Amino acid sequence: MSTLKTVLVLCTGNSCRSQMGEAILNHDLAGLVRGISAGTRPQPKVADGALEALRLAGLPTAGLHPKDVEAVMDEAIDLVVSVCDNAKETCPVFPRPVARIHLPFHDPHGEPLASFVAVRDDIRARLVPAVRAALGLGEA
Repeated sequence: MSTLKTVLVLCTGNSCRSQMGEAILNHDLAGLVRGISAGTRPQPKVADGALEALRLAGLPTAGLHPKDVEAVMDEAIDLVVSVCDNAKETCPVFPRPVARIHLPFHDPHGEPLASFVAVRDDIRARLVPAVRAALGLGEA
């Protein structure tokens, strides 16, 4: 087995969509991918709705916290996935070439828990296969 591929899920605030993406990748592609997340303008904390939506799906939330993209610039990143249009437009230049894909997801910030659950399910349905395809991991 080769080493894990590192996938950076990038958003603006790193408080919701990118955090859910990180947790989902680390769970659903465990042993293949190491998911990390960061934001171009990180918020002070992960959104309560995002944490609850992850818990409801039985996904671990320990260790999730907003990080500035500068904090992960020295990581050996294999793929960057921007999950909001603003992050796509302001995506930094990495020290070495890195593949990028853009998968925008609705921002449920300030909406009821049901919106966070819907976004979680959308992320799971689209992000996991897109990462598999982009990294040539094949189907499960």
